Amino acid sequence: MYDRLIRSFEECPVVDRKGYPYFVHPLTDGVPRMNPEVLEEVLGWIMAEADLDCDVLALPEAMGIPLGVPISLRTGIPYTVIRKKEYRLPGEVSVEQKTGYSSSVMHINGISAGDRVTVIDDVVSTGGTLTAIIRAIREECGAEIADVVVPVDKANGKEAVEKSTGVRVKTMVEVSVGPDRRVRCRLTGS
Repeated sequence: MYDRLIRSFEECPVVDRKGYPYFVHPLTDGVPRMNPEVLEEVLGWIMAEADLDCDVLALPEAMGIPLGVPISLRTGIPYTVIRKKEYRLPGEVSVEQKTGYSSSVMHINGISAGDRVTVIDDVVSTGGTLTAIIRAIREECGAEIADVVVPVDKANGKEAVEKSTGVRVKTMVEVSVGPDRRVRCRLTGS
């Protein structure tokens, strides 16, 4: 099950990023090119696992977009992109997020008080981005988190988010780079 996705991770390149071995995969980085069959495995998993009884899909840029837009098209659920760019629209909520290697401000638009929101993103690493987004959706927007669905767990970020927010994060695979610089990928079972 999900053989193409697992194989694609095990065969992906590893580069050095500030002395850290970093795997490069089209699902998490947008490069190299994405095999549609691999994407279809991930989308099928999202459709099967996600709570789609919601009012809006929240898609953090950049890589939440190619996962959430097809789900929106398949289900008819509207989506909003959580952007790094500020628009100053009425009701816009700014979120300061910190990860293990960066910090920035993201902006949420299109989520209203009382909305049920399913967050779809590509990868959870340190959990900093997802934690900030979940808190802002609940505390600043006044919305309810219906679900958080992130195919890739890297560095047990899922546990950090769950511990700090109390929200379950559904993941498909856990991916890591071993000391031999080979990528290891295993199914997590949500």
